[in-house]
Amino acid sequence: MPIDSLVTTASPRLEGEDEEHIRTLAESGTLLPPIVVHLPSRRVIDGMHRLRAAVLRGERDIEARFFHGTEADVFLLSVAANIQHGLPLSQRDRMAAAERIFAIHPEWSDRMVAIVVGLSNKKIGTLRQRVVGHIPQPAVRIGRDGRSRPVDGAVGRQRAATLITTEPHASLRQIAREAGISPATAADVRDRLRRGEDPIPSRRSAKAKEALAASHPEVCATAEKESPAKVISELTATFGRLRRDPSLRFTDAGRTLLRMFDACQAVVRAEETIKKRLPPHQLALMAELSHAYAQILQSFSVELRELQTSQAAGRESGVG
Repeated sequence: MPIDSLVTTASPRLEGEDEEHIRTLAESGTLLPPIVVHLPSRRVIDGMHRLRAAVLRGERDIEARFFHGTEADVFLLSVAANIQHGLPLSQRDRMAAAERIFAIHPEWSDRMVAIVVGLSNKKIGTLRQRVVGHIPQPAVRIGRDGRSRPVDGAVGRQRAATLITTEPHASLRQIAREAGISPATAADVRDRLRRGEDPIPSRRSAKAKEALAASHPEVCATAEKESPAKVISELTATFGRLRRDPSLRFTDAGRTLLRMFDACQAVVRAEETIKKRLPPHQLALMAELSHAYAQILQSFSVELRELQTSQAAGRESGVG
């Protein structure tokens, strides 16, 4: 498309483009990847350095891919694209982008904003308190899985405990929906009530971790690095046991689930590599599809738990 027809405003880079990087691209002589353009407004979403390199080469047209979406989506995609490849955004650029996202999507959780701008959850939480501390915030926030949860988790747990007590025959999904928590959290609240425990977990463990972090920060840092590997190891071991079970291997239903878990394992093992190689113009659609499937699988897991509970109760009544 013609270069002079493009709009180059609203870049997430506060200091503009890097002149040296532009000259390097222009002098490389290689064919540069297509830029990403918002079709209705013709605003450049991703590829400002490539665009200016093309101008420096004397080119009048540039190859482009089009994105259809809202103005808010344009900014989010621009930030995400400049985090994943090319010349990364500076720390200052990312902080400024986070502040703008607070205004565009105040309902987004700290983790959700952190993923978009490429900063830590802790830094985003501190920034939010400093920037929007005096501005009323939503009572619930949307996490990276797309689910809405109360800012104060204790409120949702207490509400779920009340619902479980007053409506003992309600399903976990119904309780989760009305309490504004995840089905997994609703299941945890139910299990705690059955054991006679408080539906809200004790804060002693959290205080102990804070004390350990203050006295031995290197221990906490090592534990945080090892925890993802430990989770993957446990998942792999569990999947290995399931895969060896003949009742799953030799039935259509079992093989279907094993294939699904095998695909999940492949994603878990190469998550970072996969994310780096995904095309930026498809990230929004893939995120939406991943979220939709995650919701379906979460509901499926709740139904399996309920099925296990009902079958166990049936066996007990049969024995009696």
